[in-house]
Amino acid sequence: MEIGIDSFAANMTGDSSGSPSNNMIAITELLERIEHADKSGLDIFGIGEHHRKEFLDSAPTVILAAAAARTKRIRLTSAVTVLSADDPVRVFQNFATLDLVSQGRAEIIVGRGSFTESFPLFGLNLHDYDALFSEKLNLLLTLRENEVVNWSGRFRPELRNQAVYPRPVQNSLPIWLGVGGTPASFIRAGRLGLPLMVAIIGGETRRFRPLIDLYREAGEKAGFAPEQLRVGLHSLGYVANTTQEAIADYYPGYAQTFTRIGKERGWPPVSRAGFDAQMGTYGALLIGNPEEIAHKIIRHSESLGGISRVTFQMDNAGLSHTKLIQAIELIGKRIVPLINR
Repeated sequence: MEIGIDSFAANMTGDSSGSPSNNMIAITELLERIEHADKSGLDIFGIGEHHRKEFLDSAPTVILAAAAARTKRIRLTSAVTVLSADDPVRVFQNFATLDLVSQGRAEIIVGRGSFTESFPLFGLNLHDYDALFSEKLNLLLTLRENEVVNWSGRFRPELRNQAVYPRPVQNSLPIWLGVGGTPASFIRAGRLGLPLMVAIIGGETRRFRPLIDLYREAGEKAGFAPEQLRVGLHSLGYVANTTQEAIADYYPGYAQTFTRIGKERGWPPVSRAGFDAQMGTYGALLIGNPEEIAHKIIRHSESLGGISRVTFQMDNAGLSHTKLIQAIELIGKRIVPLINR
């Protein structure tokens, strides 16, 4: 099983003004964490894409390319690329270039995104939410498989015998489909034979088994082998030497962040009772000591019919750079060996 980290490049300096000097510090520290994840034996590091003041990941391939120059083995991916609001030609070119810079370590996780700021920012109609994604995913997959492209659609000028460069090092640039809880998204991934990255940030992880079964059934009907239908899990998580320490570090910032986001989306405020429930055996949160979290990941894999990747999303709770470095060290040095055994 591959184990990694996803980051939204949060500005964790405590400066609500988002000053360039503090943003510079936050990016520098993020690159240090990616380098440390590589040295600690983690397999994956992903950078999200947002267009909000509190996040610094509006140009994720730039961050990933900087990380590629400082790392040797860790795979570098988006988490996720908001494909609906981007040009698939530029997405492919950016990640093909990243693949060259990283010597074949680039991946793309494409999704529709959970925030919608990119639609007005790039002049797109939110009513076209799914149609945009479906069409652009089709073009991205066409670009991956063909150096010279003929393609037409609703939302972009057609391509006629158009060569697209550069080509990546990897013979087929890995493209995963990032999904939330929409059944149609799971089925689409299966029909296309794309590996699936499931974002489960609340509730009980095992409740996603019927959706993953839909994915595998759709993939099998489309003629894809079981080993092609990989499933990954993106979870909120944090690891410390003891569970008590992990909770004390994580909960205050987590409650603040998700209560603030909840006001935008109509969610109730975060409660400690709700948090504790998700810390339980089947709860989605991967927060605790290394041994506890290793066993929880294995339980999640068993309940979902087998998963091949898990990524921790840790920088949403205002944790310090030092705390995040320590957590990365514990994941790489203690959780990874436990799961591999």
